[in-house]
Amino acid sequence: MDFTLSPQLLSLQARTREFIAEEVIPLEREQLPNEHGPSEALRAELVRRARSAGLLTPHAPTEMGGLGLSHMAKAVVFEEAGYSALGPTALNIHAPDEGNIHLMGEVASSAQKERWLRPQVEGRTRSCFAMTEPDGAGSDPGMLETTAVRDGDSYLINGTKWLTTGADGAHYVIIMARMEDGTATMFLSDMDRPGVRYLRTMHAMDRCFSGGHGVLSFDDLRVPATDVLGEIGKGFRYAQVRLAPARLTHCMRWLGQARRAHDEAVAYARTRQAFGKPLAEHEGVGFSLADNDMDLMTARLHIWHTAWLLDQGQKGNFESSRSKVVCSEAQWRVVDRCVQILGGRGVTGESVVMRIFCDMRAFRIYDGPSEVHRWSMARKIVQRSGAIQ
Repeated sequence: MDFTLSPQLLSLQARTREFIAEEVIPLEREQLPNEHGPSEALRAELVRRARSAGLLTPHAPTEMGGLGLSHMAKAVVFEEAGYSALGPTALNIHAPDEGNIHLMGEVASSAQKERWLRPQVEGRTRSCFAMTEPDGAGSDPGMLETTAVRDGDSYLINGTKWLTTGADGAHYVIIMARMEDGTATMFLSDMDRPGVRYLRTMHAMDRCFSGGHGVLSFDDLRVPATDVLGEIGKGFRYAQVRLAPARLTHCMRWLGQARRAHDEAVAYARTRQAFGKPLAEHEGVGFSLADNDMDLMTARLHIWHTAWLLDQGQKGNFESSRSKVVCSEAQWRVVDRCVQILGGRGVTGESVVMRIFCDMRAFRIYDGPSEVHRWSMARKIVQRSGAIQ
């Protein structure tokens, strides 16, 4: 297992880091504090800059105009993009679009790719993924209450979804619905179809996702059979195709944010004087910086190891769960320590760290809370032990 980065990947890493520093970070103050994610105008400008830099949608297949990055390459590039909260939006690798692009690339038909995927890869459209429900599916997708019933050459979909990231302003939606036989299927629909209602935007701690988190209602939404994503009854299987890599890309992007917070704390600790010397020379602050470094490296190694496994063709479900728990909790500890080091500055808009703190707390819940992943891991550990005996 060799984690040596190729000259090509090192060059791409450097290009991405330079782009974020020179083209993205200067635009951070363009986003208003009360916005639920970057405005469409800001997103369009960020995408334009990334396109000019040759960095737009780098994870997409080359035949669609992307760079076809491996999982390991994504780990490097996505961390650099994540150094700014706007970086993933600029590179078109933000959630949920990044996961949807991966899923569509794996499962969609050629016609579906041309209709929905290609414009998305080009940065002209956005998407959302509607699975979570107010009283139904969440961490347990088996609790799906949204239904799909066959009606001639189409399906009628009924149900309510919430925490649908990016729904406001999305051009199309991937809907998870339960069939009459109890299986699940994914459906594709334009957001402006009759039967799709955008009810409201939820007030959330984070504001880094374009379109925020929305509540959707499907009322006799008619979806042609040609717009079924993949095969009927395989929705749960496709969810794993999407979620295992998507958990890891969350870890990659948030690692960049944690590193940004750490850099801010280091710079402050070097120059801020307290009790006759810089904060960094006080043992308590120094220990926190050292702990940050250890947590950042631990997270990175988990990401790289899981990415390597995925590149070998392994499913990586267990390892992606492990990485999700380790990274979300380690990166959260880093940002929390940074707030403490910055003191009053850290709890105000005078520092980017406050925003990172608010955005990152939800990471321990998104794509499965730590408790669910620990439970899933424990089951597999016990099953594996029984198989060995």
